Amino acid sequence: MAAATIHVDVVSAEEAIYSGEAEFVVLPGEAGELGIYPRHTPLITRIKPGAVRITPAGGGEEQLIFVAGGILEVQPKLITVLADTAIRGADLDEAKANEALKRAEEARRTATDKQELATVEGELAMLAAQLAAIRKLRKK
Repeated sequence: MAAATIHVDVVSAEEAIYSGEAEFVVLPGEAGELGIYPRHTPLITRIKPGAVRITPAGGGEEQLIFVAGGILEVQPKLITVLADTAIRGADLDEAKANEALKRAEEARRTATDKQELATVEGELAMLAAQLAAIRKLRKK
Protein backbone atom coordinates (compact mmCIF):
# COMPACT_ATOMS: atom_id res chain seq x y z
CA MET A 1 0.00 0.00 0.00
CA ALA A 2 1.33 3.45 -0.94
CA ALA A 3 2.13 5.88 1.85
CA ALA A 4 -0.50 8.53 2.55
CA THR A 5 0.31 11.99 1.23
CA ILE A 6 -0.83 15.54 1.75
CA HIS A 7 -0.75 18.39 -0.78
CA VAL A 8 1.50 21.31 0.24
CA ASP A 9 1.40 24.86 -1.15
CA VAL A 10 3.93 27.45 0.04
CA VAL A 11 3.28 30.93 -1.33
CA SER A 12 4.57 34.42 -0.65
CA ALA A 13 3.34 37.79 -1.81
CA GLU A 14 5.77 37.57 -4.74
CA GLU A 15 5.31 34.00 -6.01
CA ALA A 16 4.34 30.38 -5.45
CA ILE A 17 7.44 28.73 -3.94
CA TYR A 18 6.36 25.09 -3.67
CA SER A 19 3.39 22.99 -4.70
CA GLY A 20 3.36 19.21 -4.46
CA GLU A 21 2.56 16.05 -2.54
CA ALA A 22 4.39 15.32 0.70
CA GLU A 23 4.59 12.61 3.34
CA PHE A 24 5.59 14.94 6.20
CA VAL A 25 6.06 18.68 6.83
CA VAL A 26 7.85 20.44 9.71
CA LEU A 27 7.62 24.18 10.30
CA PRO A 28 8.08 26.83 13.00
CA GLY A 29 4.70 27.43 14.62
CA GLU A 30 4.10 30.31 16.98
CA ALA A 31 4.09 27.97 20.00
CA GLY A 32 6.94 25.74 18.76
CA GLU A 33 7.88 23.42 15.94
CA LEU A 34 4.96 21.64 14.24
CA GLY A 35 5.14 18.26 12.52
CA ILE A 36 2.27 17.52 10.14
CA TYR A 37 1.33 14.19 8.60
CA PRO A 38 -1.53 13.48 6.16
CA ARG A 39 -5.02 13.52 7.75
CA HIS A 40 -3.90 16.04 10.40
CA THR A 41 -6.61 17.78 12.41
CA PRO A 42 -7.61 21.12 10.81
CA LEU A 43 -5.58 24.00 12.19
CA ILE A 44 -4.89 27.69 11.53
CA THR A 45 -1.94 29.35 13.27
CA ARG A 46 0.72 31.98 12.80
CA ILE A 47 4.22 30.85 11.94
CA LYS A 48 7.52 32.34 13.04
CA PRO A 49 10.60 32.96 10.92
CA GLY A 50 12.40 29.71 10.23
CA ALA A 51 12.69 26.68 7.98
CA VAL A 52 9.80 24.74 6.45
CA ARG A 53 11.02 21.20 5.79
CA ILE A 54 9.03 19.10 3.33
CA THR A 55 9.53 15.35 2.87
CA PRO A 56 8.28 14.77 -0.70
CA ALA A 57 5.97 11.86 -1.52
CA GLY A 58 7.82 8.80 -2.80
CA GLY A 59 11.11 9.82 -1.22
CA GLY A 60 13.48 12.28 -2.79
CA GLU A 61 15.49 15.04 -1.21
CA GLU A 62 13.90 17.01 1.62
CA GLN A 63 12.85 20.49 0.48
CA LEU A 64 13.87 23.38 2.70
CA ILE A 65 12.15 26.77 2.43
CA PHE A 66 12.91 29.74 4.65
CA VAL A 67 9.83 31.74 5.70
CA ALA A 68 9.92 35.10 7.47
CA GLY A 69 6.62 34.48 9.24
CA GLY A 70 3.05 34.16 8.02
CA ILE A 71 -0.02 31.96 8.39
CA LEU A 72 -0.41 28.18 8.26
CA GLU A 73 -3.67 26.46 7.37
CA VAL A 74 -3.89 22.68 7.71
CA GLN A 75 -6.73 20.58 6.33
CA PRO A 76 -6.72 16.74 6.28
CA LYS A 77 -5.50 16.67 2.64
CA LEU A 78 -3.98 20.16 2.22
CA ILE A 79 -1.36 22.35 3.89
CA THR A 80 -1.20 26.00 2.86
CA VAL A 81 1.64 28.24 4.03
CA LEU A 82 1.01 31.94 3.34
CA ALA A 83 4.42 33.45 4.03
CA ASP A 84 5.34 37.10 4.43
CA THR A 85 8.56 36.23 2.58
CA ALA A 86 9.63 32.78 1.37
CA ILE A 87 12.99 31.76 -0.09
CA ARG A 88 13.91 28.35 -1.48
CA GLY A 89 16.78 26.76 0.45
CA ALA A 90 18.98 26.68 -2.65
CA ASP A 91 18.46 30.44 -3.12
CA LEU A 92 19.54 31.44 0.40
CA ASP A 93 22.70 33.58 0.39
CA GLU A 94 24.71 33.40 3.62
CA ALA A 95 26.97 36.35 2.78
CA LYS A 96 23.99 38.62 2.06
CA ALA A 97 22.24 37.49 5.24
CA ASN A 98 25.36 38.16 7.34
CA GLU A 99 25.72 41.62 5.79
CA ALA A 100 22.05 42.40 6.50
CA LEU A 101 22.56 41.18 10.09
CA LYS A 102 25.49 43.60 10.54
CA ARG A 103 23.37 46.50 9.20
CA ALA A 104 20.49 45.57 11.52
CA GLU A 105 22.81 45.39 14.54
CA GLU A 106 24.14 48.87 13.70
CA ALA A 107 20.55 50.13 13.34
CA ARG A 108 19.77 48.68 16.79
CA ARG A 109 22.68 50.60 18.30
CA THR A 110 21.45 53.86 16.75
CA ALA A 111 17.69 53.36 17.32
CA THR A 112 16.16 56.48 18.85
CA ASP A 113 12.75 55.27 20.07
CA LYS A 114 10.95 52.13 21.21
CA GLN A 115 9.07 51.61 17.94
CA GLU A 116 12.23 51.81 15.84
CA LEU A 117 13.98 49.45 18.28
CA ALA A 118 11.08 46.95 18.09
CA THR A 119 11.20 47.01 14.28
CA VAL A 120 14.94 46.37 14.25
CA GLU A 121 14.60 43.58 16.87
CA GLY A 122 12.04 41.85 14.62
CA GLU A 123 14.40 42.10 11.65
CA LEU A 124 17.26 40.71 13.74
CA ALA A 125 15.13 37.71 14.78
CA MET A 126 14.17 37.04 11.15
CA LEU A 127 17.82 37.24 10.01
CA ALA A 128 18.97 34.93 12.82
CA ALA A 129 16.33 32.39 11.76
CA GLN A 130 17.42 32.73 8.12
CA LEU A 131 21.07 32.10 9.03
CA ALA A 132 20.04 29.05 11.11
CA ALA A 133 18.13 27.70 8.08
CA ILE A 134 21.17 28.28 5.86
CA ARG A 135 23.42 26.40 8.30
CA LYS A 136 20.92 23.53 8.51
CA LEU A 137 20.88 23.30 4.71
CA ARG A 138 24.69 23.39 4.46
CA LYS A 139 25.02 20.44 6.91
CA LYS A 140 23.35 18.10 4.42
